[in-house]
Amino acid sequence: MSETQESKVYTAAEVAKHTDRDDLWLVVRGKVYDVTKFVDEHPGGEEVLVDVGGKDATSEFEDVGHSEDAEEILKGLLIGSTDPAEFAHKEAPARSGGFVEEDSSSSSLIYLIIAALVAAGAFFYLQTAK
Repeated sequence: MSETQESKVYTAAEVAKHTDRDDLWLVVRGKVYDVTKFVDEHPGGEEVLVDVGGKDATSEFEDVGHSEDAEEILKGLLIGSTDPAEFAHKEAPARSGGFVEEDSSSSSLIYLIIAALVAAGAFFYLQTAK
């Protein structure tokens, strides 16, 4: 991060002006990011970014449980920080080795799908082996 990026402080009004797909800023953990160039590459689609454009997107960013790669991409989009008087800074939760914890219902569904695929594969293999 350059000295200019570290020292540039944006107000909520300044950030709020950048809500268009072609000029899109957002705030995560008190830092301001220009995500305009990343809109087309975002794995969740452009709508996800546009919906939080011009706002503090910390909760949304943390709720998804982004990878360490996503954190690195974010660093490259940094343009400054927020005015502490206007934004409530949200602390990032502690990371546990880069793994995202899933709730048990989604984990169970994944295991069920894998088991069904294995069973179907075995069935078709045995049918063709006759």
